[in-house]
Amino acid sequence: MKRTLKILLLIFVISSCDKGLQSSDFTKQGSFTEGIEGPATDHLGNIYAVNFGEQGTIGKITAKGESSLFVKLPNGSIGNGIRFGDKNQMFIADYTNHNILEINLKSKKIEVYANELEANQPNDIAISPDKTLYASDPNWSNNTGKLWKVTKEKGFELLEKEMGTTNGIEVSNDGKKLYVNESVQRKIWVYDISKNGMIKNKQEFISFEDYGLDGMRSDANGNLYVCRYGKGTVAVISPEGKLLKEIKLKGRNPTNITFSNDYKKCYITIADRGCIELVEL
Repeated sequence: MKRTLKILLLIFVISSCDKGLQSSDFTKQGSFTEGIEGPATDHLGNIYAVNFGEQGTIGKITAKGESSLFVKLPNGSIGNGIRFGDKNQMFIADYTNHNILEINLKSKKIEVYANELEANQPNDIAISPDKTLYASDPNWSNNTGKLWKVTKEKGFELLEKEMGTTNGIEVSNDGKKLYVNESVQRKIWVYDISKNGMIKNKQEFISFEDYGLDGMRSDANGNLYVCRYGKGTVAVISPEGKLLKEIKLKGRNPTNITFSNDYKKCYITIADRGCIELVEL
């Protein structure tokens, strides 16, 4: 009986790594710095990621893989997570100056959307259907973190402090759930989002025994795609918190992920290779 259970477990582990999906290079290796992060897709299908060529920049990549410098951030700002609000409204977590920046895609005008000096470093951001932003805020020196709600009207509102190293963050497609992971503690938490944008009913969604957790996104079916930093995979987790599979990447250190607008492709930023890898789903 024990031997049968071991065999079944081995089969499960092997099948959990999806060998049918393989990543390929979407941008040239080394075109971004090791600080590559925050990929996001605009309404036209262009991909944006931070630290193109040098720190403090944002690169733009067309759907065909043509890369160019989009903007250089002012005042020593360095971006991390990127999300889109309206069609031409880009939000960037600026961790050096404790900002959420707002950029107009057409004019490229850069403004401070919100600032919070009590934030460790706004890291990754998520956006709800009503355009409320949520920001993770890790303190890497002591493996703790905070969680913030961010709006134009009220700025940063502290939702939770003394968490683990908060990193990847995502709002479910229906706007009812907020997912937040802790990199060092290797846990993902899920909250209910109230009508006023506040959170409640915190529960452990899933935890891992090894490797770090970084950026994550939901697909069209509500599955959560989570970058496994150091392992070189993207874990796919069902809305019920079950690990469905892991997609193997070329690089070891995936930092974040975004989808094409039709959800047929995903783009993963890879720190150790300084590029974006593509997986066709």
